[in-house]
Amino acid sequence: MTLLWVGLGNPESGMAANRHNIGFMAIDVIATRHGFSPWRRRFKGLTAEGTIAGEKILALKPLTYMNNSGESVQEAAAFYKLPIEAITAFHDELDLAPGKMRVKQGGSAAGHNGLRSMDKMLGSQNYWRVRLGIGHPGSKERVLGYVLGNFDKDDKPWLVPLLDAVADAAGFLAQGKSADFMTNVALRTQDTR
Repeated sequence: MTLLWVGLGNPESGMAANRHNIGFMAIDVIATRHGFSPWRRRFKGLTAEGTIAGEKILALKPLTYMNNSGESVQEAAAFYKLPIEAITAFHDELDLAPGKMRVKQGGSAAGHNGLRSMDKMLGSQNYWRVRLGIGHPGSKERVLGYVLGNFDKDDKPWLVPLLDAVADAAGFLAQGKSADFMTNVALRTQDTR
């Protein structure tokens, strides 16, 4: 069975370094590290294919903008006739400290428009999420500017190791060993936070 790994982000080149685009960044590093096929336009997004730990992975970066990510995800999932458990979304998480990562199945969108769109289009919240911590700006009023703001040079010491660790440990995720994946990423990044 194909696994669908979705990086959430916004497609404009001027937004590439936004905190909101850490999902795109993670999927890019995974695809590069594991020698995926070149990216091509499909399913209202960009897709690349590869194999990790013997599992076939379709990487997807929706080009629909964050608020309509679910349209792209739903098209890809329908084409491959995937069960909801075969889908994993990589996304920014305000409620986790910068450099922290958690994996969970299901749950609420917690105000994340990309997840909200996926919930709506897939008719389920039961897909997997790789929550990539970006920290919180402190007040609700500052959230929009913060997530749409770029990572700055102070973020590099934790951001690069986090993305590398996610890519290096991706085999555990592909095999459905989410606890091992979290442990492995935590061990690889413990000196960078």
